[in-house]
Amino acid sequence: MYADDHNPPHFHIEGRGWRALIAIDGFAVLAGRIGEAGAAMDWAQDKVERLHAEWDRLNTLRG
Repeated sequence: MYADDHNPPHFHIEGRGWRALIAIDGFAVLAGRIGEAGAAMDWAQDKVERLHAEWDRLNTLRG
């Protein structure tokens, strides 16, 4: 997750030969492609509130 990033709220994941931007709400792939991201997606689905809080903290200029 990057500070002052574009909407919608999202996080970045990447692995060997792939990368993707994933929406925090609904976990849609916004860009890129998902390779073997099962563990990362499982982690994220259990941490939605934490991801939103971190997005809000890092993106105060975006409201």
